Amino acid sequence: MSTLVVACGALAREVTGLTSAHGWDHLRITCLPAGLHNHPDKIPGALRDKIIAERMPEEQVLVMYGDCGTSGEIDKVLAEFGATRIPGAHCYAFYAGETDFDALMAEEPGSFFLTDYLVRQFDTLIIKGLGLDRFPQLMSEYFGNYRRLVYLAQTDDPELDEQAKVAAKRLGLGYEKRRTGLGDLADFMVRAA
Repeated sequence: MSTLVVACGALAREVTGLTSAHGWDHLRITCLPAGLHNHPDKIPGALRDKIIAERMPEEQVLVMYGDCGTSGEIDKVLAEFGATRIPGAHCYAFYAGETDFDALMAEEPGSFFLTDYLVRQFDTLIIKGLGLDRFPQLMSEYFGNYRRLVYLAQTDDPELDEQAKVAAKRLGLGYEKRRTGLGDLADFMVRAA
């Protein structure tokens, strides 16, 4: 039986990489735009529409989204289709591992997180996505309560590391890197596949 995997676009590289590396040809992967995270209220409806459009009869559905700020609305959509999702509030928690993520937040509640994807898309999703290119005066409104930027690195890429440092400096935040690899994402995909 095949499984439809609906993933956040921010996880596309990692999900397709795992699928290819393990030869899971019974998984069909489709993604929603990562930009939906700037409008979490739209994620559940887009997820529902994607499942309806892509799911074949009798196909299981696996969703690669945390709750992602939807206040449980993603889980309501999953219940409609008997679908399963990766546990956790967001990708930061499943990359770092929930215990380690909680420790990072307890250590410094004013932490802003980036993943490999967000480092690559920093200008598009953070600067332009939040309108900071047009309204730079909003920088302090958005980031005034943050103290550090934590780069949760899935890979060892010196170029991404440098870009993350530049992003921290641009936001006026301290910088910290934590090498997480794929964390719970890989474990969940292996169990589900």
